[in-house]
Amino acid sequence: MTGHRNHWEALLEELRSRQEAAAAMGGEERIARQHQRGRLTARERIEALADPDSFREYGALAGGQHPAGRPGVPADGLVAGTVRIDGRISVILAEDFTVQGGSIGHPNTAKRARLVRLALEQRYPLLVLLDGAGERASNQDERYPHAPGDLQLLADLQGRAPIVAVVLGTSAGHGALAAMFADLVIMAEGSSLFSAGPPLVKAAMGIDTTADELGAALIHTRDSGVAHQRCASEAECFSLARRFLQLLAEPDNAAAADADPAAAAPRPVDTLLDIIPPAVAQPYDMRRVLAELVDADSLLELQPDHGRTLIAALARIGGRSCMLIANQPAVEAGAITRQAADKACYFIELAHRFGLPLVSLVDNPGVMPGPAAERSGVLRAAANMFRAQRHYRGRKVVVTLRKAFGFGSSVMGMNPWDRQLLSLALPGVSLGGIPALGAAAATGADSHATDALVAQQSGAWAGADAMAFDRVIDPRELRNELIEALLR
Repeated sequence: MTGHRNHWEALLEELRSRQEAAAAMGGEERIARQHQRGRLTARERIEALADPDSFREYGALAGGQHPAGRPGVPADGLVAGTVRIDGRISVILAEDFTVQGGSIGHPNTAKRARLVRLALEQRYPLLVLLDGAGERASNQDERYPHAPGDLQLLADLQGRAPIVAVVLGTSAGHGALAAMFADLVIMAEGSSLFSAGPPLVKAAMGIDTTADELGAALIHTRDSGVAHQRCASEAECFSLARRFLQLLAEPDNAAAADADPAAAAPRPVDTLLDIIPPAVAQPYDMRRVLAELVDADSLLELQPDHGRTLIAALARIGGRSCMLIANQPAVEAGAITRQAADKACYFIELAHRFGLPLVSLVDNPGVMPGPAAERSGVLRAAANMFRAQRHYRGRKVVVTLRKAFGFGSSVMGMNPWDRQLLSLALPGVSLGGIPALGAAAATGADSHATDALVAQQSGAWAGADAMAFDRVIDPRELRNELIEALLR
């Protein structure tokens, strides 16, 4: 009895042939050109990012059967599926620049929607690796029955599962728009991101420009704030993406303590007495404070080039992941600028969406004054930051280190009845509606009145008397206080 084996052979041979065509991407010559640019292919990128042998491809044959009989497009320029990242199932989309410049055809569009919907339905993290030209020009000549909107699904996915976009080449049009729905946007050096590339800009506006001028990594991480992190290599991008997802995958309190009991063990931080000067006008680097407070090697600063008067970071304290928002006295005294407020607002909202505890370290002279600051829209940005603080639901710990003046203290969360789990202060804090010397100059007060105002603002005692702080603590006990609050 021969069964049906012979009847299967032709079908299985065609399946193998189609699978091999998809795996071959744009062919040896185009793959070689991708490598000459110092870039990996889409499939190599997935292999570099994911746990070994964990990729399960979806839609490999999409693009292989054109309804009008045109030549097939391998995987339609998008390699996609599920992977494991540190053992956690995630969805991945990787634009394939070797296939028609990574442009987006109709099957590609359908595949994007299918995979984003999978992430939404299963609440899997989503990683989008961008290296493509946006919508394919030939789309205008074709009609497909499938026209879903993956941007709508990306908007729905926000806050339900983490989204990371990694820009590894030129990303234009639809791919660039997709990145704007990510919780973290990482750009490799040499990559660029823009809504429309140089040819379209020339055609629409008559302006000659380059990809770097439109959207180089430094432009977006430093100036526009569109991207968050800039990395020197693809390998560094992938390592950063993994770290971000690790810190966002929050265990419950008991699991955090059990996972690393040594991290949660009490220990004083004596070095804070050397790092933080009691004199409020003397600058210091807040990064040194954060490095002492968090668990070893867990600090991940977010958007470090943008809004530099404020630091946002993910870290673990006592084994518990949390979001840190801290003024940076080493840059413009830590004043709240528009860029700093925008950055803080974004990451406070991220902490809210994913249930991360929020630790706010306050040391600023207020919202940045002056004509340039007002023209930048600092008032609106500061109000948005205040709103983000007010809408945050989770464990909020506010620590006033030295100075907190005016609305600058409010946007950092130092407000009465603002759902703080704990409000702490160091002994030498200086508080007020505006700094004492500035107030004296503004009102024309004499030296005796100025001295009285300075004395009133100096020290945590008046604030503690009015219950502005739950506890005034020795700086050396700050890490222990944070651990106790975050793990209780």
